[in-house]
Amino acid sequence: MAEAPVVAAAVLERLRALCLGLPDAYEEQAWVGTRWRVRTRTFAHVLVIDGGWPPVYARAASTDGPATVLMFRSAGPELDALRAGPPPWVAPPWRADEVALLLGTGTDWAEVAELVTESYCVLAPRILREKVERPAG
Repeated sequence: MAEAPVVAAAVLERLRALCLGLPDAYEEQAWVGTRWRVRTRTFAHVLVIDGGWPPVYARAASTDGPATVLMFRSAGPELDALRAGPPPWVAPPWRADEVALLLGTGTDWAEVAELVTESYCVLAPRILREKVERPAG
């Protein structure tokens, strides 16, 4: 099998800055792509789909790629709205609280920052959540 496609450095740097700014968050290589975790829970995962690989992500996103996908967690009404949304939103079938966003030239990085922060807060222990500044509303 060919080497897995690599996430663009500019995308990784933006996500790294967002994710590692959260309390006790750390980065590690996933089986494909890069993920950010709090304790042992993944709150953000970015990877590239190319040539239909990895197939589970290609099927979920309905694309053979190339496409960069950001996976994150959500809850409540926002989760329902995002999972029901049209592309660039994707509702992966393997986890009910997970959403994927196809990243591209039109990506709203302020929105990505909010989504990643919220994902972190969905999974982080209360003592860490309380340290996070979140927008009102």
